Amino acid sequence: MKKTDSKSAPRRAEILRETGETRVRVSLSLDGAGECDSQSGIPFLDHMLSQVARHGGFDLALSAQGDLEVDAHHTAEDCGIVLGQALAKALGDKSGAARFGHAYAPLDEALARAVVDLSGRPSLTFAGRINREQVGGMDSDLFREFFQALANHAGATLHLDILRGVNAHHQVEALFKAFALALRAATRLRAGGDSRPPSTKGVL
Repeated sequence: MKKTDSKSAPRRAEILRETGETRVRVSLSLDGAGECDSQSGIPFLDHMLSQVARHGGFDLALSAQGDLEVDAHHTAEDCGIVLGQALAKALGDKSGAARFGHAYAPLDEALARAVVDLSGRPSLTFAGRINREQVGGMDSDLFREFFQALANHAGATLHLDILRGVNAHHQVEALFKAFALALRAATRLRAGGDSRPPSTKGVL
């Protein structure tokens, strides 16, 4: 069977998820210009997603309507679910992709690390304490929920560490920037035209 040339095939996806709690639509292009239009209803999450797009080199459009009158949990989690689904769809069989990526990102006194494996095996290890219970009006435990949902639906292994920091905004933003940089490295196309799936198994 003839393989599609991963360098010419568009690596993009659009996903719509509707439940009794939320309606989330995501459009994602992995080979973009870092443009982001995020309207999640949670301004701080929109700010973090703009970091993912800009530093990941992705074009991302997200719109969400959720039961924010209850709290932000369902909306934040479902944004992670749909972004993960879009990432998995845009990657396809991952032929030509680097698969692995890691990065550190500082923001003033804060430092974070992210390691990504597009393994097909969903897993999240999240370590480090955010220094406030809320950041930008968003409960701090929702950041872990967002990344857990993304990992589950992207089929990715994520190791995310907040290594230090005093200002909670700096800690979270450094983490999202590190994730963006690591994801950019993992999704990049390998040099030399190697279009094989990045696994000795021949499939991910």
